[in-house]
Amino acid sequence: MPYPFEPYKIKVLGPIKTLSKAERLKALREARYNLFKIPSEKITVDLLTDSGTSALSQEQWSQIMLGDETYASSKSWERFEVAVKNFTGKKEVIPVHQGRAAEKIIAEVLLEKNDAAFSNSFFDTTRANFEHRGATCFDIPTEKSADLSKPKLFKGDIDAKKLKKLLSRYGKRAKFVLMTLTNNTGGGQPASLKNTELAGNIAAKKGLKFIIDACRIAENAYFIWLYEQKRKGNIKSIIRKLFSLSDVAFMSTKKDGLANSGGFIVTNDRSLAAKLRELTVLYEGFVTYGGMTGREMETIARGLEEVVSPTYLEHRIGQIVYLHNELAKIDIPLIHPPGGHAVYVDAGKLFAHIPQNEFPGQALAAALYQEGGIRSVEIGSLMLGKTPKSELVRLAVPRRTYTRPHFDYVVDVFKKIAANKKQYKGFKITWQPSTLRHFTCKLKPVN
Repeated sequence: MPYPFEPYKIKVLGPIKTLSKAERLKALREARYNLFKIPSEKITVDLLTDSGTSALSQEQWSQIMLGDETYASSKSWERFEVAVKNFTGKKEVIPVHQGRAAEKIIAEVLLEKNDAAFSNSFFDTTRANFEHRGATCFDIPTEKSADLSKPKLFKGDIDAKKLKKLLSRYGKRAKFVLMTLTNNTGGGQPASLKNTELAGNIAAKKGLKFIIDACRIAENAYFIWLYEQKRKGNIKSIIRKLFSLSDVAFMSTKKDGLANSGGFIVTNDRSLAAKLRELTVLYEGFVTYGGMTGREMETIARGLEEVVSPTYLEHRIGQIVYLHNELAKIDIPLIHPPGGHAVYVDAGKLFAHIPQNEFPGQALAAALYQEGGIRSVEIGSLMLGKTPKSELVRLAVPRRTYTRPHFDYVVDVFKKIAANKKQYKGFKITWQPSTLRHFTCKLKPVN
């Protein structure tokens, strides 16, 4: 897939400040080696997350000026609701301020202590919200996802055979099946339409809810259109087909909503929607703004129109492919093939000299900042709080924000690290919270 030039003109600039290596080392020490705590002005290229970091289009900025900040039933809410219904095909729309709020509300309505939930892979905050209710979460990706180096398509699929066995084993404790599109924890890999339909049918036969985490559903639909549908039909219809398979779906619009905030829950079940709305009033505000401003709802309404553009998606995925291929050329171990929204580095393999209990992923993330001011995020033992099969570092690309020279710079920093990798050491935790420790924990290098 060629990397097309940017299909937009740049109108507004944000400065990038480049610190010296000594200044970066000082910033690392002051942040206790937790990159979430480093001030943004001390970052050169920020690949921490693609969530809420998109650049807005001129049309979105124009819509912001139409923001109606009326508390209840504003004009902005009406435009938001219409846009979400058009995007999803669902009848009931519940607004929330971001995806994590949707996870909390869904967990409180659908889960109780000792319940079980199943997924192609739960992301960290989804798992944390569900486990906070006392439920047990099972990741059941397919076997093809275990081999990081083989470029097999649709590594984000769920293992249907294992799913059937687990649902039978857990019986009444099983509450729902959730598909994460794309599979973030699994390397940003897409799930096929065929596999998503199969998972929904398995859940339905057991009388269970089928849920879709739709935060990157446009990117997932692009891969379906490209590889499964062979460029037939259109991406918008694939998105609506995916939503139609679900009993309930939620979306952080900070990703494929092309917005800096916001989200929603959708369903066709009026009874379920009523329960979800009760908690929206309790936690998020009123049911016609869900913790968002009118300006934010206007931004999302426009973003949901722009994200289905083949031109946008070709460039978006093209950037990921470009960075992935350039890193592969210098033998950086990666998850293959390139997926959506991010490039995933196999830090456990690159830093094989660092034992797993010393967090090789965090060691690579710290090295990237130390050598080039690049901020990334570890997805491994530190984030997941257990012993995962792979120690990964995610390079998440903000939408419509960086250009090719930024990615070439990232590759140059990797060259330097790979040439001197034995000099980098692991870490140990000196303090951590009881949940989601990677956000706020403190670390220090292992002597």
